[in-house]
Amino acid sequence: MSIKISSQFDAGAIDVVSVTSAGDIDLNIRKDSHADITQWFYFRVQGAQAVPLTIRFLNAGQAAYPDGWKDYQVVASYDRDTWFRVPTSYDGKVMTVDHAPEFDSVYYAYFEPYSWERHLSLLDSAQLSPLAQLVDLGSTVEGRDMNLLVVGDPEAEKKVWVIARQHPGETMAEWFVEGMLEALLDPADPFASQCLKDAVFYVVPNMNPDGAVRGNLRTNAAGANLNREWNTPSMERSPEVFLVKAKMQEIGCDLFLDVHGDEGLPYVFVAGSDSLENFTAEQKAAQDSFIADFKLASPDFQDEFGYPDGPFTPEVLTMGSPHITHLFGCLSLTLELPFKDNANDPDEERGWNGARSAKLGAAVLQPILRALRA
Repeated sequence: MSIKISSQFDAGAIDVVSVTSAGDIDLNIRKDSHADITQWFYFRVQGAQAVPLTIRFLNAGQAAYPDGWKDYQVVASYDRDTWFRVPTSYDGKVMTVDHAPEFDSVYYAYFEPYSWERHLSLLDSAQLSPLAQLVDLGSTVEGRDMNLLVVGDPEAEKKVWVIARQHPGETMAEWFVEGMLEALLDPADPFASQCLKDAVFYVVPNMNPDGAVRGNLRTNAAGANLNREWNTPSMERSPEVFLVKAKMQEIGCDLFLDVHGDEGLPYVFVAGSDSLENFTAEQKAAQDSFIADFKLASPDFQDEFGYPDGPFTPEVLTMGSPHITHLFGCLSLTLELPFKDNANDPDEERGWNGARSAKLGAAVLQPILRALRA
């Protein structure tokens, strides 16, 4: 059987340059569907059981975040349930995978995917709980459903918002939300039950359905980076942000988490709203307390490594987290999970993965509860 490479499935993305033999496969990482951003890939290889593959990503050095390939290992799976890392090297231009599959069919991806079917199952299973209500906010550029999960009593005094996958290729963000929802809907979870005494949770597990299905890293079907649309979203270019922001303005917000993935840093960390010109000492104290509490709740979270502080620019207000702090005056954070691994506690076989993201999602209820009662 000859080597076959395909990507015509949910979130699939790759461009085949040439397949001369198993040991001579040249690929290009495909651009986002409507934007000049190159990073996400997800494809299937057939016909190479027990045959050493050499797969070269020729344009890795021209990717949106080429530093993301340093110390990075591609993920692979035979059944799309269990994912593991495979030997990967990067010479500054070309990224190369050397792997001999154990079975005839193998999938390779940038990170463990989170499928559209799993997304729908997450919504469906959540709505079966007496604690949750599924709300349709409207539709994306391409007509996919924008859904919101309301967990708890809508009449509760405080409103907590959690959104994920503004950048659709950052699939660890929805794995995080899955873990958080599982804990939040568990009647035996004490942090969940206490959180729901004080607050109602508004959760958008996937902010970018079109980009997720299309296999984009960062943009929607109009080519918009949704995390630069918050100041002036529109139904034409960024309906996903427009609809969610309108609902937030209707309901209010007392705490906001925007969950992302970072290509370069092998750590879990948050970015705050420190660059805002009207950022107060009280807001800074609340932010610092949340960080300290999260470190206690999960050893995977740390604050030694993260983004450097930058000056205020008009772009800051286009981004979800600082925009919400500016709009509501509340604690608002961007949470970053790694594509690579957690360097403080590495896993050589799997790196950072979906299950570990979900565990972190469950752990976040502890700092949220402390913040609600501060």
